Amino acid sequence: MNQQESIEFARTFLENIIAFFGTNISVTARANEDVIELDVEASELNSILIGRNAETLRSLQYMVSTALRNHDAALYRVNVDVAGYKQQRAEQVAEKARGWIEEVRRTGDSHIAHLGAADRRVVHRVASEYEDIHTFSEGEGRERHLIIAQRSS
Repeated sequence: MNQQESIEFARTFLENIIAFFGTNISVTARANEDVIELDVEASELNSILIGRNAETLRSLQYMVSTALRNHDAALYRVNVDVAGYKQQRAEQVAEKARGWIEEVRRTGDSHIAHLGAADRRVVHRVASEYEDIHTFSEGEGRERHLIIAQRSS
């Protein structure tokens, strides 16, 4: 399955999953480098589709990605967002990160943040805007955490 067929397959597959909830919700799909971006429009199902701590959202991504792999798709990495949830979450995490960075600058003490992978990426991106700060992740699996520290001169 080529790239365009992969994108269309992913969109249709996600729409069919959502249809099991008894409603037809539009899903837009596009490729961003090697990731298929699927955006689900806002509806009364937002909280159900996102789930607690976005676990349902991650599960939807996993199901679509697995289906793509099983069909030998050209693209199989998937990012599903419902009603802009991930963008809002990224903005909240970025704001927290700026506060943590200011605290590290003020006190000189490192800050340890226990965050999921997507949130860690946001903090790394924000920290890259500061020349005197660096971030790194340590640990494995659920124990993985991010450390914000002052860059040694």
